[in-house]
Amino acid sequence: MSIFAAKKLVWMNTSEQKAENLIASYIELIRKNGYQAGAPEKKQYNFEVDIKENQTKLKLLVYFGSKGIKTVIQGNKDSGFYVKVSELLFGGKLFKKESLEIHEPESYIGTDESGKGDYFGPLVICGVYVDKETSAELKKIGVRDSKELSENSIRKISSEIKKISAGKFSLVVINPEKYNQLHERVGNVNRILGWGHAKVIENLLENNPAGEAISDKFGDESYIRNSLQEKGKNILLHQLTKAERYTAVAAASILAREKFSDWFDVQKQVLGIELQKGASVMVEKTANEIKNRFGEAKLKELVKIHFKTTKKII
Repeated sequence: MSIFAAKKLVWMNTSEQKAENLIASYIELIRKNGYQAGAPEKKQYNFEVDIKENQTKLKLLVYFGSKGIKTVIQGNKDSGFYVKVSELLFGGKLFKKESLEIHEPESYIGTDESGKGDYFGPLVICGVYVDKETSAELKKIGVRDSKELSENSIRKISSEIKKISAGKFSLVVINPEKYNQLHERVGNVNRILGWGHAKVIENLLENNPAGEAISDKFGDESYIRNSLQEKGKNILLHQLTKAERYTAVAAASILAREKFSDWFDVQKQVLGIELQKGASVMVEKTANEIKNRFGEAKLKELVKIHFKTTKKII
């Protein structure tokens, strides 16, 4: 073993030991204050433990690695239990406030979606993995939030993103028929989104060594966490509003938007009608035209049925 490797091993062992000692002290403090805490479990990059108050459960994680030790609380940040545990461990420095801004990791997965608020069309979720090199290349080609780009710019930049990120992006497309089936079963669009975001993260983790992920926040963070499988359970997941300011999330938003727009182009050729995006008066007018020309059954194949627009049309 080289001297460098030996020093690195000693450093890692020291960092791991500090993390183990830290979570042990947290557990002791939590139990002293009357909350339930299980035994800590060691993962590849962290120690974690479940903490409970009645039926409410949170997960406490202490990460160790080259960037030092990081403590994370996972759970419903709007719950009183989350606030109490945050105040207990961080002395009133609530993690909810800390999460509004994080330093962009050197390598991570970013996820975003398109189509959530559109009556016509699919729900598309995309994930992009970046490292130091690809992140710099994506910034050079002008990657930013897809909402700031025209359709032509999105198509042009998407092509470049796919070249730079070959093998490092994943798309999940839930077409209207499948979307309606899922929504009828689970009754909540955020549960569908949570599954989609978790799926692209899991797909990317198959071949990309990401320790962190950033997702655009769309609801309770448990929607994604509860859908993550074995590989994803160990990832440090940040769910932030306006997360498109981070390069990988911006790239994901562009690829998702392009895929969403592709569906509209196909339908225009098939139907001879240009379907409208969003949920406006023009959308209602187009939906009426589809119903009158092709029937209700066809309309239901093209839209998200649970939208209020459906009651106006049918």
